[in-house]
Amino acid sequence: MNTLALGPSWLDPDYLIQTFGPIGVLAIVFAESGLLIGFFLPGDSLLFTTGLLITTGKLDMPLWLMCTLIVAAAVIGDQVGYLFGRKVGPALFKRPDSKLFKQENVEKAHEFFEKHGPKSLILARFVPIVRTFTPIIAGVSRMNYRLFITYNIIGGVLWGAGVTILGALLGKIDFVHKHIEMILVGIVLISVVPIVIEVLRSRSQSKKAQARGDQGVPSDHDAPGTPNPPRGRHAKR
Repeated sequence: MNTLALGPSWLDPDYLIQTFGPIGVLAIVFAESGLLIGFFLPGDSLLFTTGLLITTGKLDMPLWLMCTLIVAAAVIGDQVGYLFGRKVGPALFKRPDSKLFKQENVEKAHEFFEKHGPKSLILARFVPIVRTFTPIIAGVSRMNYRLFITYNIIGGVLWGAGVTILGALLGKIDFVHKHIEMILVGIVLISVVPIVIEVLRSRSQSKKAQARGDQGVPSDHDAPGTPNPPRGRHAKR
């Protein structure tokens, strides 16, 4: 099966699976779930393709076993991200930008976490980039650990097993199998919709804030200095 490389060839899901096998899939899921360097990896399309290859017999691995291992990798990845966030704390918000790190990604994940609370750990699983930084932000905010574990497992199961099983089920349909390139493009487009909406919303708010500033109305962002991020309303007391 040849899929469309949505970017560099080494990020093509089919190439990654054929080259590195199940171990590579698990490593990518782990990295994208909680390591800062994993935000650019193709999580959704990779899981979908994994399920499709299993159901078509091109990946020799029982579906139930692959789903179990993927869920474990996703949950452990978030766990590592949470512990990292607890350790680095507010210093993460002061880290300078680099080729692999953008302060904007941290701030977006923090806003997402504060807006959605514990359920952000579930919702973020389906949003590229945000899913990498959300468990880290949960650690920075010192979210109650038991609450974190609960939502971490739920999110890991829904995303890790859910997307893989979806790929396996749809992979049995001839249309999907023959038009896998189009399906993967659709998955990528759907997954970036929340990011596009958030970017447009942020730009709209910035324009409104600038307009208020031009009219002499004080803005929440006019205060000098950058305060440390709040512990969050879900912090452990």
